[in-house]
Amino acid sequence: MNSNISIVQGDITKADTDAIVNAANQKMLGGGGVDGAIHRAAGPELLEYCKQVPVVNGVRCPVGEARITPAGRLPARWVIHTVGPRYSIDPEPENLLASAYRNSLTLAVRHQCISIAFPAISCGVFGYPYSEAAQISLAICRDARWNGIKISFYLFSPELVEIWQRELKLSE
Repeated sequence: MNSNISIVQGDITKADTDAIVNAANQKMLGGGGVDGAIHRAAGPELLEYCKQVPVVNGVRCPVGEARITPAGRLPARWVIHTVGPRYSIDPEPENLLASAYRNSLTLAVRHQCISIAFPAISCGVFGYPYSEAAQISLAICRDARWNGIKISFYLFSPELVEIWQRELKLSE
């Protein structure tokens, strides 16, 4: 039973959780999709927090890794920025996607979060097939080490909700 995991169709920027996860790009300066929505809702403070993250080789957050900042004007305390793989471009996208979820959860635990909201990482312009992304994300989130965290998936479309609910049910 995955009682710590829930699927919500809705706006992740309104999630009343300790942390929300931003499907960011490597520069962490805002963008389109979920990233743009989070930056708009958080206000200009979020961009300022992101600019404080060190840049290494032109990148603030490499693919598969995660960084954390205060959440600005969002209901959450933290934004965990993670960069998912581009499905048909990055090598071993399944490992990189799993790492993005795992590293986000690790940061949440390190910052004493008891609740976290995820989007469907890499399922927008990065082209990850929905069903495969759902399987990977839920496999990581079902790991016993995360049992103390309430994990929500905030998904923007009925199609994504249906796929994540189906995969969650199959995993019970």
